[in-house]
Amino acid sequence: MSNNSTCIQPSMISSTALPIIYILLCIVGVSGNSLSQWVFLKKISKKTSTHIYLVHLVRANLLVCSAMPFMSIYFLKGFQWAYKSAQCRVINFLGTLSMHVSMFVSLLILCWIAISRYATLMKKDSTQETTSCYEKIFYGHLLKKFRQPNFATKLCYYIWGAVLGIIIPVTIYYSVVEATEGEENLCYNQQMELGAVISQTASLIGTTFMILSFLVVLMSYYSFVSHLRKIRTCTSIIEKDLIYSSVKRHLLVIQILLVVCFLPYSIFKLIFYALHQTVGCQQLNYLIEIKNFLTCLASARSSTDPIIFLLLDKNFKKSLCNFFTKSDSPHIQPYG
Repeated sequence: MSNNSTCIQPSMISSTALPIIYILLCIVGVSGNSLSQWVFLKKISKKTSTHIYLVHLVRANLLVCSAMPFMSIYFLKGFQWAYKSAQCRVINFLGTLSMHVSMFVSLLILCWIAISRYATLMKKDSTQETTSCYEKIFYGHLLKKFRQPNFATKLCYYIWGAVLGIIIPVTIYYSVVEATEGEENLCYNQQMELGAVISQTASLIGTTFMILSFLVVLMSYYSFVSHLRKIRTCTSIIEKDLIYSSVKRHLLVIQILLVVCFLPYSIFKLIFYALHQTVGCQQLNYLIEIKNFLTCLASARSSTDPIIFLLLDKNFKKSLCNFFTKSDSPHIQPYG
């Protein structure tokens, strides 16, 4: 298989549709997430763990959106730029770095939110007779920490530090060392799309973490449903139906987001790295096209989060209504 830029050529769909999609997602995502950040920081007075997770989730979303213009320019002009040009280096560094850092961080925060919502249920029922000794110990020593604001703050900053500490060196190494070793001529090429040994290894590790994170959310939802089914025999469940329905809805929405956006991207990434060395140029182009569109789908979740906040959180919706009607309403309390 040829190892030059002529082997990898963007289709008309990639060079036309992806730039437009990324720009639209950027406009929607920056507007919605900026407004969401303002609501969480200015209109919510009590800082619960869920509120802290959401603030950092919005920050990760804004970082994804900041990478979208670079991705748009890359797919629009990448096939015209020289591989070692300044434009290609900037697009590769800022676009790739911002996109992957924010995707990993947002995915991990979604996991913490799922665990925190499950901890909400355990807190409500840790005194129930139907709650097992194991479940009481599990909540008392582990789950309840996810509901503590101080723990949530530290956990989020640890996530940022760990992900940045891994991805930044890999990206710099790729830009300074691996990229200079290639013999490519154009910016949109096999080296850029596949990466070299170190960057491919880092990408596979990140993909593995994505799949594990999905399993964590799936396990949280399954544990919640199982626990809820067990305590349905308790007469006091009627008084708590709204709480249980809210927690169940939050976990289900997070799970759907991961299934629709992240799971196809994660699974195909494994298939992509397994097949790319055994196919010809035409098949490799098809694989790259699919990978790029699934990456766009994964990043689109960051633009849709404000819509999810609006649908799931009545307090968030009320705050926006007060904002647009210029009502002087008191500070609201976040869910969770």
